[in-house]
Amino acid sequence: MASLSCLVLLSFIFSNFAHSLAGYYTSKLLAYNVPKKPMNVIDSCWRTKSDWAVNRKALANCVVGYGKATLGGKYGAIYVVTSPYDDPVNPKPGTLRYGVIQSVPLWIVFARDMVIKLKNELIVNSFKTIDGRGAKVEIAYGPCITIQGVTNVIIHGISIHDCKPGMVGQVRSSPTHVGVRGGSDGDAISVFASSNIWIDHCYLARAKDGLIDVIHASTGVTISNNYFTQHDKVMLLGHNDKFIADKVMKITLVFNHFGEGLIERMPRVRIGYAHVANNKYDEWKMYAIGGSANPTIFSEGNYFVAPDNRSPKQVTKREATNWQNWKWQSSKDVFINGAYFVPSGYGSAAPLYTRAQSFTVAPGYMVPVLTSNAGPLRCLVGKPC
Repeated sequence: MASLSCLVLLSFIFSNFAHSLAGYYTSKLLAYNVPKKPMNVIDSCWRTKSDWAVNRKALANCVVGYGKATLGGKYGAIYVVTSPYDDPVNPKPGTLRYGVIQSVPLWIVFARDMVIKLKNELIVNSFKTIDGRGAKVEIAYGPCITIQGVTNVIIHGISIHDCKPGMVGQVRSSPTHVGVRGGSDGDAISVFASSNIWIDHCYLARAKDGLIDVIHASTGVTISNNYFTQHDKVMLLGHNDKFIADKVMKITLVFNHFGEGLIERMPRVRIGYAHVANNKYDEWKMYAIGGSANPTIFSEGNYFVAPDNRSPKQVTKREATNWQNWKWQSSKDVFINGAYFVPSGYGSAAPLYTRAQSFTVAPGYMVPVLTSNAGPLRCLVGKPC
């Protein structure tokens, strides 16, 4: 009987020990080994690193698609914006305008949260990065950003909204040049005759004209991880139907979130080529993807949620009657609430990326997760972002 009692006691002790041990290892697994929410290929390149604030320029290695070669200010000094003040003709050191007009490469960061109300359009020189990480930075309530005749510009992590047309008058574009400008249209970001441009993790809303225009033979552009909302004509790619120089235009539009209150042009493409991949479309009032003058569009792995209205269920719109041979194709897209894509043309529309530019496009059902952090991120120094 005594030996039986000992066996029962030993069994009880071992059972509790095993249970505790299993609980210990389960808690360790829960704490350290449970996979986190998947990130898209751009974000996973840098957001998991806690040293992002002291290694900011590593961001330039993370772009994919046609903007892959964009350096921004990677090989320049860090320039710190300390004041939201603006002078279009004689900008002061410490202001954003003073940094973006310099002739040397610069990686521009912000000392604190600020709202910058520009007095005229902000003309950005070549080899510049505007990096809003670590601060809440807004360019708003005045003219906004012009990227004209330059190369290698990165705009990351800022909010650009409520943009107004620029005024006729003098604006400095470099340390040695002040020119008379005819007045900008009121775009949030205008890319004009420029190459190697990357616009990433920005918030764009409520501009007088477009949120992003890419025109006049601009090429090598990636637009990624942005949040668009509350606007009519969202994005124009191509100057006009007769500007044949836009045939060189190659744009990658990836991991963006087109939110509520948008009407059309997400994007509208003229003449050139657009790879529209892994974007989330919450709604549209007229159409999502449109074009004219025989552009080539490849819609791949997007997530389209049509509005509840019966009429605008179609994702696509052609501004022409003889569009049947235009090369517009859909692959791996997800269509919700009656959304549908009308394809056209023959042969492959897939992007002819180089090995460095290429990336794996996820199936459309993954897009809500991959775009869940679109727009500026609230990054804390010393922690993954």
